[in-house]
Amino acid sequence: MPGLLAAAAAPQDASGAGDWVRDAAREHSAGLLPVLDYKLLTVSGVPITVGGLVAAAVVLLLTWVVSKLARRGLARYGDRHPRTSQASLYTVSRIVQYALLAAGLLIALAAIGMPVGKFTVFAGAIGVGLGFGLQAIFNNFISGLILLFDKSLRVGDFVELESGVHGEVRDIHIRATTIVTNDNIDILVPNSEFVSGRVVNWTHGDGSRRIKVPFGVAYGVDKDTVKQAALEAAAEVPFTLTLEGARRPQVWLVNFGESSLDFELVIWLTPEATKRPSTVKAAYFWALHSALARHGLEIPFPQRDLHLRSVFGLDGEQALRALRLDTAPAHEADARPLQPSTAGNDAVDDVHRAIRDEQARHPDAAPETGEQ
Repeated sequence: MPGLLAAAAAPQDASGAGDWVRDAAREHSAGLLPVLDYKLLTVSGVPITVGGLVAAAVVLLLTWVVSKLARRGLARYGDRHPRTSQASLYTVSRIVQYALLAAGLLIALAAIGMPVGKFTVFAGAIGVGLGFGLQAIFNNFISGLILLFDKSLRVGDFVELESGVHGEVRDIHIRATTIVTNDNIDILVPNSEFVSGRVVNWTHGDGSRRIKVPFGVAYGVDKDTVKQAALEAAAEVPFTLTLEGARRPQVWLVNFGESSLDFELVIWLTPEATKRPSTVKAAYFWALHSALARHGLEIPFPQRDLHLRSVFGLDGEQALRALRLDTAPAHEADARPLQPSTAGNDAVDDVHRAIRDEQARHPDAAPETGEQ
């Protein structure tokens, strides 16, 4: 025993101790070697073993973790630098993720033992799969790459699809793009529809947009009074871009209707209001009704005269009195429950609330400005 201890402590036997450790490790792992070396199949003369598949799985898992960390790092950079273009940062993060996954796939194939030169066999198999049923998935993947590089559609844009659905682009994934409507409904649209179909991008380039709010008044009114009332309504709504200059509100007489003179209030919107066209238009309708009533202008409705020869054997004033039925008892008016307050323009409040929520999600982002 002392001789063994001395031999183990001798410096000249250090390499022998290393060999002993390696031999011990090999001895303990000897039971796993047959399992890891077990050949499952052979592809183009290359044996695929259990150990190779395990190594490939580990490589793919590590690659996926690294890609997630890279995306989180870019997201933190965007949070620390709010002036950076978030759409460009999103594009970079997606491209980095796809590049890492592609590199991990090649490394996994090498771990299996498949040389890159023999990858053509797998490429041929993939081509056959695309021909039989994967062409739609492949088309959406390529369309997603086109959207990321083309910059015609970016995260945060407000778009309107050919079907009439409109909303804000939230994410561009491999297969589909997520659009969130103003009613907080997520719509998954295949990427190919943005490339091959007609898409209206409301916020591409200049963020301010023009809308037309139709309304009608009775025949015989003064057109200048109608214009004054409509311009007052435009000034009351806080989403009007400017009251002067080339983008000032305008009032157009567009049609002589069957029962009315048809006008349009034409307004340029602020960038914040551009993403909420339906609610903003409701706000202008509310203001128009108040302004027209304030100037005593009648909003017409189709009218028909009904002539009756007799009602229950009555005619003239007696027939009219028989038709005027008041079935509501007087005590019901006192029994009505209390009603909530009806003051204010609900559409304006709704848009303001949505803008505040968006600013709360991005407190350091610089507000967009339109032409004044």
